[in-house]
Amino acid sequence: MRLFVAVYPPPEAVAHLTAQIAQLRVGAAAAAGTNVRLADPAHLHLTLAFLGDVEADRLVEVESALGLAAQWFHDARDSSPRLRLGGGGRFGRGRFTVLWVDVRGEAEALATLARLVRSRLRHARLPLDDKPFRAHLTVARPGDRVDRVDVEADRATLDGYLGPEWPATELVLVRSHLGPRPHYDRLAAWPI
Repeated sequence: MRLFVAVYPPPEAVAHLTAQIAQLRVGAAAAAGTNVRLADPAHLHLTLAFLGDVEADRLVEVESALGLAAQWFHDARDSSPRLRLGGGGRFGRGRFTVLWVDVRGEAEALATLARLVRSRLRHARLPLDDKPFRAHLTVARPGDRVDRVDVEADRATLDGYLGPEWPATELVLVRSHLGPRPHYDRLAAWPI
């Protein structure tokens, strides 16, 4: 099973961001039929940890590790962290270009949760991608199908974006299915 751990923004925040993306050059390119690989609004999420392929018989260990991390985080706070999607950036070059939106508000709390999640997964000796955590939400993978000047203009536009504030209320374990129509299954969730 291909697994990751995420926090999902609520529908209101997703709708606000989706309206902004439609106004970007990548949004116009998508509307014109260019495959800029816009992220499906139903699947927009903030990845805290990517486990990759995990044997099905280890799912209980994954859930236990995540349950502990969520409980420790929840017990250490008076309330759920308040976040906003805002600002923007770009990863990669050429065909590997990714456009993303940053996280504002109590983003350090999200980083703390990511550290707890990763620590518990390591402690359980579960697979884990150790790339440094960078809170972001991927909005498009235009690659080289959109001129880099247009992608840079969209990044600059996103720098001025600030979505509505929302509480991050749960940690979610997700199974991803690759292919021409990738999809995600929500396997478990814990309050944060």
